[in-house]
Amino acid sequence: MSDTHSVLHDKTVFVTGGGRGLGRAICRRLGAAGARVVVCDVDHDGAERCRDELRAAGVTALSRAFDVADPGAVRRALHETIEETGSLYAVVNDAAIDVTAPVDVIEIKAWHRVLMTNLFGPYVVAREAVPLLKAHGGGHIVNIASTAAKRAWPNASAYHATKWGLLGLSHALHAELRPYAIKVCAIVAGGMRTPFLLERFPDIDPQLLQPPENVAETVRFVLEQPTDTVIPELMVLPMKETSWP
Repeated sequence: MSDTHSVLHDKTVFVTGGGRGLGRAICRRLGAAGARVVVCDVDHDGAERCRDELRAAGVTALSRAFDVADPGAVRRALHETIEETGSLYAVVNDAAIDVTAPVDVIEIKAWHRVLMTNLFGPYVVAREAVPLLKAHGGGHIVNIASTAAKRAWPNASAYHATKWGLLGLSHALHAELRPYAIKVCAIVAGGMRTPFLLERFPDIDPQLLQPPENVAETVRFVLEQPTDTVIPELMVLPMKETSWP
């Protein structure tokens, strides 16, 4: 059941990477807050499964399958969203991938693919969404960054480069789009108990990670801020993540 008293009630939110993990948690939390959710994922079946879950819970939900690195596909999905829902309140850039390998081992094509998904993709989504948000008097762009944008560890050059870049892109768009009542926020998320980490690092202790629902709640918090307040950056860490004070 959705919350009819929330700021998000009947607002359309477009979430990339929405088929599983954090993206799925974001879709569920925003849907519970009353939003109309567009679940976007490169995985067609994953997007539809999340959409069906939301609908079963009484949420108005659509699904779109496309690659965020394909400008034409992004444009079509956003315009179809406007056609079907009549508006656009926010886009959440959550789609991301990683390839863990030393810089002299990782294939150039793999490095490029991480770049295109994690950094070029959010740029494309923002580029296509901004005219639509301007036409509706403003809105939100939320970029899911990572603590990988604040520190570094070995064998993750592509991921670090894209997440540091995404943080810079977010602050640049925050400065550029404020005159149009478009709020831009980077959520700097620490480790989460999602397939993104657990499937690639089976030896990791899940107790050191936070549930994705906690980060999803932070996204809701950002989207529900009063009109005259913007949060350009917000860090959300697990209490037991040892690399931070």
